[in-house]
Amino acid sequence: MHDVVGVGANSVDRVYRLPQFPRPDSPAAKLRISAHRVSYGGQTATTLCTCATMGLRTKYVGATGSDAHGAQMREELGRRGVDITAVVVRQCANPYAVILLDERQGDRIVLWDRSPALQLRAEEVGAALRERPRLIHVDDADEDAAVRAALLGRNAGIPVTSDVERVTARTEELVAAVTIPIFAEHALESFTGEADPERALRKVLTVAGPTAGQHPGPSAPAPRTMVNARMVVVTLGARGAMLVEGDRACHEPALPILAVDTTGAGDVFRGALIAALLRGDAPADMLRFANAAAAVSCTREGAIDSVPTAAEVEALLREQTA
Repeated sequence: MHDVVGVGANSVDRVYRLPQFPRPDSPAAKLRISAHRVSYGGQTATTLCTCATMGLRTKYVGATGSDAHGAQMREELGRRGVDITAVVVRQCANPYAVILLDERQGDRIVLWDRSPALQLRAEEVGAALRERPRLIHVDDADEDAAVRAALLGRNAGIPVTSDVERVTARTEELVAAVTIPIFAEHALESFTGEADPERALRKVLTVAGPTAGQHPGPSAPAPRTMVNARMVVVTLGARGAMLVEGDRACHEPALPILAVDTTGAGDVFRGALIAALLRGDAPADMLRFANAAAAVSCTREGAIDSVPTAAEVEALLREQTA
């Protein structure tokens, strides 16, 4: 039996380190590349590698390309202990991203492309979930497949976490299908219309958000009650993370580190949160552990390459409290 089955995206990343971000009509309009490398990532792929590194049995359900990058992506997942028997290989190029990395603070800009042929279909997730995992994780790359997987899990009594990085006409349906939505800050504000993270999280716990395809506003119809989510989480970047469970809100600040590369930090956060959740940590301890894992990842280059072990995370936490 697997501990975690993940349904979603993978990516081959072409990372370019720059002395600063480019700016048109300025001396920064033309910059020399300080260094460049190919690494591996993607929302769900990085989250599963984090879970696997922390000792969980994981399985990836997603589509890769038939090219050399697709083969390398599958090899990387397998090398890190992720079961790839449910991976679908499409006759096209693998998803990829061009990442511009500002070497001063480790901030990045991500430019990506993904062939429509790589879309995972809803009917392709059922077989992979026949054996009940302890948890299902989905992202918002292939919404049909994500919603199908979430509903299968929820109806079987399996906790379902989600990675919500954008708001589309299907986001309300996806959020309503999972049991623990995990938002990026900008997506949470866009979804709820609330700039304050705590108010936004409480709104998600009580309503399903605006009607699909509509943004919050005075003319929007009254929202429906959301009865499935029991906990909602948001990542806040340099300000840490917050969750709301029932009437209780919990905020944990980010740990002070010297960032080298922030690529994949949110995905590492999700993987570490899942690991802490499955071992029975209290909400505040879950956030603290996930924050520390994201902090460690920011001190390293790459997405999957930056994944820390549980021991490394615990060592950072001890160092911070010493």
